[in-house]
Amino acid sequence: MIVYALHCACGHDFDQWFDNMADYDAKKAVGIPCPSCGGTEVAKAIMAPRVGKSQPAPACGPGGCGGGGCPMMM
Repeated sequence: MIVYALHCACGHDFDQWFDNMADYDAKKAVGIPCPSCGGTEVAKAIMAPRVGKSQPAPACGPGGCGGGGCPMMM
């Protein structure tokens, strides 16, 4: 599943889920209705990637980063 931010010709923005990129293309060919106005002149809007929160690297022990487990040594 993939979510696209969409923008209709009337200026409404909305999100919609699709099975994959081919599903979007197939539905766009038929017409994706805007939930606000019902217009089917819809295009993908500019989207920022959704990046999950990363976990900080564990602190090095008092003896240093021996054993090759430190991500800073790679």
